[in-house]
Amino acid sequence: MRLALHSFPLSKTFYSTLVRNQARGLCGAAMRLVQFHRHCDEGAIRVGVEQAEGLGVVDLKTFDPSMPTTMRGLLELGEKGIECAQRALSSGQCVLNRSDIKLLSPILAPEKVVCVGMNYRDHCLEQNAPIPSEPIIFNKFPNVITGPYDDIILPSESQEVDWEVELAFVIGRSGKHIKEEDALSYVAGFTVANDVSARDWQMKRNGKQWLLGKTFDTFCPLGPALVTTDAVKDPHNLGIRCLVNGDEVQSSNTEQMIFKTEQIIAWVSQFVTLTPGDVFLTGTPPGVGVFRKPAVYLKKGDVVECQIDQIGSIVNKVV
Repeated sequence: MRLALHSFPLSKTFYSTLVRNQARGLCGAAMRLVQFHRHCDEGAIRVGVEQAEGLGVVDLKTFDPSMPTTMRGLLELGEKGIECAQRALSSGQCVLNRSDIKLLSPILAPEKVVCVGMNYRDHCLEQNAPIPSEPIIFNKFPNVITGPYDDIILPSESQEVDWEVELAFVIGRSGKHIKEEDALSYVAGFTVANDVSARDWQMKRNGKQWLLGKTFDTFCPLGPALVTTDAVKDPHNLGIRCLVNGDEVQSSNTEQMIFKTEQIIAWVSQFVTLTPGDVFLTGTPPGVGVFRKPAVYLKKGDVVECQIDQIGSIVNKVV
């Protein structure tokens, strides 16, 4: 016998739980999704699921040959792809040792890389800037994306390259004019980003438009995994840190974000249709090199580590 929900009164507790579940992300299960290639076959991108942070990876294509070989392809399958990933993880089969693979960025060649500027209260305070009344949106081109342990290439055109640890999220399904209360259901998961920035081009050149200073090749290390929304208790209460050569240069909490994930999605989706694989960078806390006295910039040989609680860390050498 099937009962319609409207055929009996719902308690406030039941209704609240139902609404929360509907608003949750696409995945519906706690997973750490990754892109990788095997050392024996570097040209072949694969999608997998980490058994746990730093442990073996289940190869989805080996588990189910009908599955796509990229994360974007997996997200475009919607629930079918996510359910397959859940089954693969539960099976304990088709597991590759970490020593046999190289992790890539969890997303390659997204349609969009959307960024939010001045989105941490404590970052605004460090530069004596007013708190924005609406999100400040800019973008990076997709060529910036590089892997969680790949090198950052220092361009000869800039002498003022800086670090910015950021919480990133990835869109899991298409939408336009998305309401704040529905926004998290469009998020596939969260990851760690470094919004590497050439301050001379961002702040002094190109009419002070930010794009060129933000979009040199390799200026967005991303990873190590796409951590599904169910695996992150509260994305707006996570410790976030950046270390340069082992010294902590940024340390804050995502609770300092002025515009939260839901607000950012609702705002940007007024202007453009969001599609699976779109990457959003949500802003950086204080401690960037440009506002130090004297200013400090990255140089060849530096090692930058960006960390976010519950998500992981990325480590990139500057070359």
